[in-house]
Amino acid sequence: MIILALDTAGVDCAAAVYDSGRDTVLGEASDMIGKGHAEHLIGIVDRALDQAGLALSHIDRLAVTIGPGSFTGIRVGVAAARGFALSLNVPAVGITTLEVMASAQRDKTPHRAVLAAMDAKRDEIYLQSFAADGSSLDTPRAVSVAEAQAFAAGFDGEITGSATALLKADAGGDHTNRFPISIVARLGAAASPDAGKPKPLYLRGPDAKPQAGYAIARRV
Repeated sequence: MIILALDTAGVDCAAAVYDSGRDTVLGEASDMIGKGHAEHLIGIVDRALDQAGLALSHIDRLAVTIGPGSFTGIRVGVAAARGFALSLNVPAVGITTLEVMASAQRDKTPHRAVLAAMDAKRDEIYLQSFAADGSSLDTPRAVSVAEAQAFAAGFDGEITGSATALLKADAGGDHTNRFPISIVARLGAAASPDAGKPKPLYLRGPDAKPQAGYAIARRV
């Protein structure tokens, strides 16, 4: 099965073409752009396909990061994945960024449970724990820093993500939230399309809200 994986949930705009039968990434492209995923994504996809020597018509499944992460970036990736899937008549699956982070950590520390923790700002942390075999132990959630610290204190495993320093006193090194596109592809190959079309995973509402009190009345 040939997977086209997309990630626009963070600072990267990335795509990969993955052959699940050979467990091989055939093509991969990624740029750290911060913003502007909508303008860059198609070019990134083209680069990944060119490197793989394949066309869109060879794709059997789409995989896309669905969050938590950048509100706008997630919408771009999910819309693109669903659009590609519809035009190609193939399934699309959503992969959470917390899953990706935990899987990346397990590659470094096999046979260990992982707590994926993203600093959500405003005194909140996005949190999810995973067993050593990769299965989820709970659901993704937004909790206060104090609640996350209490949970982490009793957690027997590794902690990964931008909130690591808030949960682990001796945390060192780089704890930037990154979602390796090759891991998105592998998780996408293992995911079941029976869960339905991918949709954004927002653990809280957007920061920007309409100012209803200043709306101008419509004239008929």
